[in-house]
Amino acid sequence: MSDAFTTRVLNITSGSTETVVDLTRECEAFLREAAGGRDGLLNVFVPHATAGVAVLETGAGSDEDLLAALHTLLPADDRWQHRHGSPGHGRDHVLPALVPPHATLPVLAGRLELGTWQSVCLVDTNKDNPDRTVRLSFLG
Repeated sequence: MSDAFTTRVLNITSGSTETVVDLTRECEAFLREAAGGRDGLLNVFVPHATAGVAVLETGAGSDEDLLAALHTLLPADDRWQHRHGSPGHGRDHVLPALVPPHATLPVLAGRLELGTWQSVCLVDTNKDNPDRTVRLSFLG
């Protein structure tokens, strides 16, 4: 594989509650090694049918607001056709249509180009699967 493309897989334990996990530090650490000061793109991908990637502010309530909004849009009740797992689990399979399982972000001079309050986050509403993988790929 060329040094123009580098990838790493993160193993994340998201727990047994709906959560937003900030991955920004892991992304920055990966880019310090992979980008070597170059410009390029960072792709963040979650290979799961019940999780997504979002860029949002964390720590000031926005992460909880996102989960509350998703709970309003996708209630954990018995309306879902997909019925295995815990009650309301079918909604978790609809989540990636609203919070996609990927994000592609600019990298300038080896650094993630985020706004002041932006963070890269794993969004996981699936209480049945606490173990997630996240693939980080740098193309420079």
